[in-house]
Amino acid sequence: MSQASEPSQVRRDLRLTEVEKTYANGFTAVHPLDLVVPRGSFFALLGPSGCGKTTTLRMIAGLDMPTAGRIEIGDADITYEKPYRRPVNTVFQNYALFPHLSIAENVAFGLRRRGVKDPAKQVADMLDLVELGSQRDKRPAQLSGGQQQRVALARALINQPEVLLLDEPLGALDLKLRRSMQLELKGIQTEVGLTFVHVTHDQEEAMTMADTIAVMNAGRVEQMGSPAELYDNPKTTFVANFLGQSNLIEGTVVGKDTLAGKPVVKVDMQGTVVSIPEDRAHVSSGAGWVGIRPEKVLVAPAGEQIDAPGNHFTGGIVVDASFIGVSTQYVIETAWGQTISAFEQNTGIRGVMPPGTRVDFSWRPEFAFLLDASQDVTAGTVAPEEE
Repeated sequence: MSQASEPSQVRRDLRLTEVEKTYANGFTAVHPLDLVVPRGSFFALLGPSGCGKTTTLRMIAGLDMPTAGRIEIGDADITYEKPYRRPVNTVFQNYALFPHLSIAENVAFGLRRRGVKDPAKQVADMLDLVELGSQRDKRPAQLSGGQQQRVALARALINQPEVLLLDEPLGALDLKLRRSMQLELKGIQTEVGLTFVHVTHDQEEAMTMADTIAVMNAGRVEQMGSPAELYDNPKTTFVANFLGQSNLIEGTVVGKDTLAGKPVVKVDMQGTVVSIPEDRAHVSSGAGWVGIRPEKVLVAPAGEQIDAPGNHFTGGIVVDASFIGVSTQYVIETAWGQTISAFEQNTGIRGVMPPGTRVDFSWRPEFAFLLDASQDVTAGTVAPEEE
């Protein structure tokens, strides 16, 4: 029987049912939460500081007890099980390595505590997996931050947990090393086939590694799905703004139609009727926010043809242009006075259009989405570091 067709009890999926955490002072860190993490998947809890993601991870680990709800791995209820009795290990941001032990001794620590008398072969295999076999006799202080992170990972994996929890494991690394470690972590997860649950505030990190992302805000999951689903079709303004950037423009639903044989919602957006695919329209009447990602906005000098039929606007003015190598990021003031962003790939077809350039802009209808106007248009725009 293939893993995909096995029942959850056999597959031993991680399941959270109505899990809640309220503290003695009345503050609810996690509102009733339902999650299913398929066995062998890479799952990310993504959100700003204080959103409840780390509290959720600590409840899975047994470091915090839920106020209500149930946590299961397969058919085993581990809600109130002691941490050391759970088939779960955690890698923290600070690594928590023993400074007086060698790298090999750090990795072997858990096995020795369990009474394994000769863990040398398992330690050697695990150090080879994280490409640290030649560093086995060094102390943690002699390794780089990225190498220490790999030691912590090896020490957790050698215990063969069913679920590995990662609490901001790359947060202490510099940007370049963090990006390379993202790919390494995903590669290791694929090779060992374990369930990884990764907590992060870094959207790029989550999208690079995770099969599924749960975006959390104020103790609740705003939306859950694959990185592509969340990015292309956000259901809330928070997800639209937190996961990348979005232009959100006020509009009013005026009806329904078909476009290229597919149902669309028609929206009057600042005097121009635009089309939104029905499966990307999260309101069907009244006011809404028309959303479009900056890289989907095509820009050209005024009067020049743009290959994006359907939603076309004139009267724009470039107010800022930032050349960042692979693309140029434009800020455009629209005819109705709102500024929007547009990212144009630097293909060499034309140079950077300087501020003051009069432009037209357009986007293909299939790339737009429509959100409820009652939602805060600025939700999710504050950088996590500032919260």
